Amino acid sequence: MHTYATPIHVVRAEQPDLPVWCFRPDRVTTAARWFRDTFPGEPFYAVKANPGVHVLDALWAAGVRSFDVASEAEIELIHNRFPGARMAFLHPVKNRRSITRAYKEFGVRIFVTDTMAELNKILEATDFARDLTIIVRIAVSCDGATLPLAGKFGASADDAADILREARRHADELGVSFHVGSQAMKPTAWATAMADVSRIIITAGVTVDIVDVGGGFPAIYADDAPPSLEAYADMVEASFEEMFVLENAELWCEPGRALVAESESLLCRVELSKDGALYINDGSYGALYDAVHERWKFPMRAISGNGRKLRGMQEYTIYGPTCDSTDKFPEKILLPAGLVEGDYIEFGNLGAYGRAMASRFNGYGEYELVEVQDAPWPSLYGAVGAEVVSIGSIATL
Repeated sequence: MHTYATPIHVVRAEQPDLPVWCFRPDRVTTAARWFRDTFPGEPFYAVKANPGVHVLDALWAAGVRSFDVASEAEIELIHNRFPGARMAFLHPVKNRRSITRAYKEFGVRIFVTDTMAELNKILEATDFARDLTIIVRIAVSCDGATLPLAGKFGASADDAADILREARRHADELGVSFHVGSQAMKPTAWATAMADVSRIIITAGVTVDIVDVGGGFPAIYADDAPPSLEAYADMVEASFEEMFVLENAELWCEPGRALVAESESLLCRVELSKDGALYINDGSYGALYDAVHERWKFPMRAISGNGRKLRGMQEYTIYGPTCDSTDKFPEKILLPAGLVEGDYIEFGNLGAYGRAMASRFNGYGEYELVEVQDAPWPSLYGAVGAEVVSIGSIATL
């Protein structure tokens, strides 16, 4: 992986034809150290957010030793990359073979369930092992989340109590978990969820060894900034103290987005400018899925391909590279006037889910990777560089 001072230097040196991931390892280090040193519990990195080995290596170097894995592929990736890492198989619906392989081949002992059927599957696939940690995922409110996640997973209050009682009979350690939704903008969401879960524990009449407060910790993009991460940590810590759990119960979390969103940006080439529209080499079937389908607003800047000054602003329709006419941004984007073929647009803070969501549709999906040393984008972890001038939610050179 080549290192450049900034993406501008990438453009000047390479004039890349493929989209380029611009990796900032210091942003991973800063985020990982914050969770390690400030959050009052153990962070399990959600591998699904960004499985790039360069990102994983940076997290490991920064002291992250626990991983939230959701598939056989993720288990194998972490096992092979970091022998001895602690893994929690936290997908609520798992294939039997995957459970058996996780337990017998890869040493996984932590499994989640949100149904009695899945609990029985875990027990049977591990031959009723006596060293299991069983985490019961409970449905909670997703008020304040940009992307609610309550519809697909999570046991109801009544079902959760029954599952907790049965799991307690078999588990070496018993835990509870929940997810308040992705990009949760209200720290109070955790207080509400933890109080609700505590009442369910009391109803079940079981001892609980672990409280996993899930993911949902936000990143900063180009729209309204979330509260400080310290507000989230303080809310979780205060709420944990009030829960009906063992005095020595462990506190876990599953950050993904908050750990890696700031670590990567994507440099895209303009392939054609036509009648107020820009055709670029990544889009809704690639790393810009969230920008198109979820309408998330990422910070951006334009970089001229030939070194000319970019002046003025105009609105553009932006299309991705595939033959599908729906490969199009849902709203017009304000960027410098006069962009042409060979210019570039950089999408910032795309390190969470961008890489993971990219497909190979229509033969696209290849990327280059470089390391850069600038810090132009907003950060939740303190001041960063000021290499761009902000104009609304758009940053331009």
